[in-house]
Amino acid sequence: MLAAPVVPAPEPWRPVFEGCAPVGGLLGIGFATHPENGHDLVMVVSHDGHGLLDAVTGERIARDRDADPYPERDARADLSYPGPGPIADRRVHIAGLFGGGLHTGTDDGWVVEVVSPDWPHDRVVLSSGSAMPHRAPHGEGWWHVFHSYHSELRAVGFSPSGRTLAVATSSDVTLWTRAPAD
Repeated sequence: MLAAPVVPAPEPWRPVFEGCAPVGGLLGIGFATHPENGHDLVMVVSHDGHGLLDAVTGERIARDRDADPYPERDARADLSYPGPGPIADRRVHIAGLFGGGLHTGTDDGWVVEVVSPDWPHDRVVLSSGSAMPHRAPHGEGWWHVFHSYHSELRAVGFSPSGRTLAVATSSDVTLWTRAPAD
């Protein structure tokens, strides 16, 4: 595991951004579905408010700079926040610094896990089927797709649809999708 380099996620996954989307002071992320086109949306909660990203195109859809980022000030104990823009009528569950979690598997067998053989530098491993890192060579059933060298890992997981994989750190969000580009 220590010797496995970071590699691109395999087909059908493709990166949403070239690299990552910077988000200073990122506290957590959550998923919603766009009411008009069905795309996965990623809600980002930071010290500077809430933002909404299209997980297929990478477009920044909405931003609420006045939103309170701290759940203890919100009456909800379920770590949910009001959505901005096209999902303003919904609350979105957030995973990150204050707790919560994202899906670690998809219905069709993709699995993501965090391993820390040289803690505190977490690694994100994507695998397909039953090819966990100890069962197959790197790049044949499992892929080291992210390494948190400089920022603290906040949340890792799939959208409920299984079409988006997200990695959030204290400074950025990295997304992969397997939805076709529009």
